[in-house]
Amino acid sequence: MLNEVGTKVHSKSAIEAMDLGDEGDFASMFEASLKKEKSGSLVEGVIVAIKDEDESILIDVGKKQEGVLRKSEILDENGELIFGIGDKITVVITGYRNERPGLSYKKAIKSKKVEEFISSYSEDVEVIIDGVIVGKNKGGYIVEADDVEFFLPKSQAYFKDSNTIVGKKVKAKVIKVDKDAKSIVISRKVLIELDREKRQEIIDVLLEKNEITRGVIKKITSYGMFVDVGGVDGLVHYSEISYKGPVNPSNVYEEGEEIEVKAIKYDQEKRHLSLSIKATIEDPWDDLAEQLEVGDAVKVLVSNIEPYGAFVDLGNDVEGFLHVSEVSWDKNIKHPKDYLEVDQEIDVEIVEMDFEKKKLRVSLKNILPKPFEGFTKTHKSGDNVKGVITTITNFGAFVKIGSVEGLLHNEDASWDRSQKCRDLFKEGDEVEVKIIKIDYDKENISLSKKDLEESPIDVFAKTHKTGDIVMAKVRDKKEFGVFVELEDGVDALIRHEDLGEKSADELEVGEELEAAISFIDTDKNRIRLNVKKVARLKEKAQLEEYNNDERSTLGDVLKDQLNK
Repeated sequence: MLNEVGTKVHSKSAIEAMDLGDEGDFASMFEASLKKEKSGSLVEGVIVAIKDEDESILIDVGKKQEGVLRKSEILDENGELIFGIGDKITVVITGYRNERPGLSYKKAIKSKKVEEFISSYSEDVEVIIDGVIVGKNKGGYIVEADDVEFFLPKSQAYFKDSNTIVGKKVKAKVIKVDKDAKSIVISRKVLIELDREKRQEIIDVLLEKNEITRGVIKKITSYGMFVDVGGVDGLVHYSEISYKGPVNPSNVYEEGEEIEVKAIKYDQEKRHLSLSIKATIEDPWDDLAEQLEVGDAVKVLVSNIEPYGAFVDLGNDVEGFLHVSEVSWDKNIKHPKDYLEVDQEIDVEIVEMDFEKKKLRVSLKNILPKPFEGFTKTHKSGDNVKGVITTITNFGAFVKIGSVEGLLHNEDASWDRSQKCRDLFKEGDEVEVKIIKIDYDKENISLSKKDLEESPIDVFAKTHKTGDIVMAKVRDKKEFGVFVELEDGVDALIRHEDLGEKSADELEVGEELEAAISFIDTDKNRIRLNVKKVARLKEKAQLEEYNNDERSTLGDVLKDQLNK
């Protein structure tokens, strides 16, 4: 029922129906609710029962309340209970279920640790903790250090990726303590920024003073060494160890060793400090220009051998490079170690000095006698020599004769045009060849195998002469004429003006035609043919045959008359 202002009121019968006993229950419930401890409260209790059936412990926490604690929370490492019935125990109320509080002993221990930390904390003393992230929530991360839980807000975490953050070790600074809320707030960001400020101060001093400082090698890698200088790590790149060039640091230094370095550069964006060992000593290249010049011969020590060459030590922290091509006059050198040994003392010639890049190249073969000069003293064009095939290429083969190599071109390997060097020889074969040319300027030697054999034209010339009519097969057409093939694979040329009625365009490759031999040049291995002369030569031959027949007939008549 509603009164005049719309407020609901009870009827008399309804009020009379109310049980006074119910009023008493409501009062007791209200009083009990006032006595309930809040979740998170630290309370002292007494163990009143241990229930094995559900692995729980009942604890009287006062105010007519019995809370439930999981049995696993008070077991030692051997699985034995560390408390018994009647023992006092400090626990934390974690919540309520059916008016019965849930309890935690482990959280109570942590809560005590937090209280102890807070009670001993002073804002005048900087506190840095080393902990592990054990959990996270919407606001940040829970960090545990020495059984004390700290809160690390996301804004103070300074993490790029938080997906795999649990279990990560962190170092942070305590920035706020809330005694009422029993919370300790820490910041990783503040510590990182402070560390950067300190690092920057140290780096600025190192770069400004440009002085030699001592540092300790923390780690050695394949590309250099990380060195601690006054609390800041810097990298000594392997190229900054010695003026000789890149050095493998593990061959020279050990981790933990103290060395002298200089700060040479700082990359603000990458926060990368570069250090140098060679900058602590005088640059030997400064004096090198006055001591040496290109063309000088010097004595060096072989310090390292690689497949592509050898490094040689000139002393005074200067190293030169001896390329594999400068080791020997032998063009087929496979590895410098076949000619050199580490720590071997050799004489070399300086062939290049780059003071800007601090690079020096030397040559060993320039000190040695040139094989070409020795060869030309004992050999000349036209000589027949023996050699060994060293390399076969698409254009021919290289033949080693003593300590030099000559080129046997494909066209000089055989009179048969279809055969190449790779068809006739293999590497390692011994062959006899003829020297057909020596180029003293380029130091090249040209060889021939076919010149040791009788040419097909020489053979052809024994049975043919100028004026003979032969059958020729068209092999190739050029701008200046037509190449034809005669018997036994002999080539000949018919120029356009000697073709007669049929032009080169009308001829087909493989077509046969009659031609007369214009000349045979056995010295230059050339034969020229003429198609136009064929008709004249045939007419002349017929006329000569006719004249011979006429003479023969008249002679017979006279002979008969004389006999009569």
